[in-house]
Amino acid sequence: MTELINCVAPDDLSQYKNVMVYLEHREGHLVRGSVEMLGMASKLASKVKEKVVGVALGSDLEPVAQDATQYGCDIFLGAESKDLSDFRSVSYSRIISEYILKEKPNILLVSGTREGRDLVSRIAILTKTGVAADCVELDIQENDRLLVAWRPSFGDKTIDQILCKRHRPQTITSRPGSYPLPEKDTEHKCDVKITKVTLPKEETAHRVLMKKEKTKLDLTSKKIIVSGGLGLGGKDGFKLIGELASVLGGEVGASRPVVDLGWIPYEHQVGQTGQTVRPKLYIAAGISGKIQHIVGMKNSEIIVSINTDPSAEIVKYSDYFINSDLYKAIPRIIESVKTIVPEAGKTAQKSA
Repeated sequence: MTELINCVAPDDLSQYKNVMVYLEHREGHLVRGSVEMLGMASKLASKVKEKVVGVALGSDLEPVAQDATQYGCDIFLGAESKDLSDFRSVSYSRIISEYILKEKPNILLVSGTREGRDLVSRIAILTKTGVAADCVELDIQENDRLLVAWRPSFGDKTIDQILCKRHRPQTITSRPGSYPLPEKDTEHKCDVKITKVTLPKEETAHRVLMKKEKTKLDLTSKKIIVSGGLGLGGKDGFKLIGELASVLGGEVGASRPVVDLGWIPYEHQVGQTGQTVRPKLYIAAGISGKIQHIVGMKNSEIIVSINTDPSAEIVKYSDYFINSDLYKAIPRIIESVKTIVPEAGKTAQKSA
């Protein structure tokens, strides 16, 4: 058993109730990771007949509260100030920790975005608890409301089960794309409590003078992904991958080795150190199936692998396997799609 240094175990665990979610948002809408966390929170809370509590900070929280309500939030706690319109690590972690100490949630879920990772370690210190990071599966024991979390370890070669028996809240992060998105419920009711706050002068010393948005490819939102691996033989092979993705109306993905070789930018990487995806269709061409890649795409609805090696690890996770040279198989697939869906050929020509 691992001891948590400087953590204080509460005497009475029964006073800790409900599942709290930190709600990250952009332009009045929750980011995907927070929506996933709300969906998971609803499942956990319903098993032990508790509530989902959402916490959000910002300058205009009414639309965020409405968004959270439709995704299953039962109690919405908001701290509102013009000084909170931009992310501030110190202020955000302090205010969220104050909510935690007051509300005493049994579980805290934080999406493992860059912002979430920044906050969760600070929150853990302020609330004297620990964090299980990058969890890929969650459940709760109904008899003692103990959270059971699973996360990859040892280079994703094993999956560890983590229990936080003594400290509260039981805190975890999960990477966006780890869980399915919940359905919207426009009839769901939520107790919305938004409070105006004023930040101490020392917390407003730093100001954001300019924002420069960096365009980032979000594979987690794509319904179809065609990924290429070392079997392509070189970076020119991604032209073929791109053509197939185009006719299917999807996006190009990649395994880590080809990204490391510079065949394609990192933003296309799928896997434990890339993006975790769960599209309706995932095609893996020339990918052997190292566990680091499998962890990032195994929850896809349908997985098709194209490989000359029938014993490749990726085949075990595939719904359909095409035992062929990808340079022979993919052109035939492209032509078939163009025949079945004539518009696909036009789309491919435009993208080219």
